[in-house]
Amino acid sequence: METDIPTPKFQDETIAPMHSAEHLLNQTMVRMFGCERSHNAHIERKKSKVNYLLRREPSAGEIADIERRMNEVIGRDLPVTFEAVERGAIPAGVPLDRLPGDAGDRLRLVRIGDYDVCACIGCHVARTGEIGTFRITSTSYRDGEFRIVFRLAPRET
Repeated sequence: METDIPTPKFQDETIAPMHSAEHLLNQTMVRMFGCERSHNAHIERKKSKVNYLLRREPSAGEIADIERRMNEVIGRDLPVTFEAVERGAIPAGVPLDRLPGDAGDRLRLVRIGDYDVCACIGCHVARTGEIGTFRITSTSYRDGEFRIVFRLAPRET
């Protein structure tokens, strides 16, 4: 697992699979619903909660499709790589709004294969296959906010 330059919140290597899954979930939601990446997340070892601003509540079929797509991309065993980039050279579409104010002019991009790229300094797995099986345990929708609660389980063989 990648552990260089972790933020205090994400310094614990044991949350690296959950944190990496959050990156994949953000990209999956962007692709499926055209929304922004999560506006609020609570990432823990056993279960995590991620909130998205959506115009409507996803159907049961769409929720099942989120889980299916997540497990497909995890199963591709994509490499997770890191790159230091000058702030002015950040690729278009990479949001910087969640970075701390003192992030500086050189930023760390985390790339998950050809699926996602995000500025982040937390711990991550080396490959998506280390994440395990993604399971949505509950969802809720209220006032335009869609919450996904998820867990990770060892990969089924």
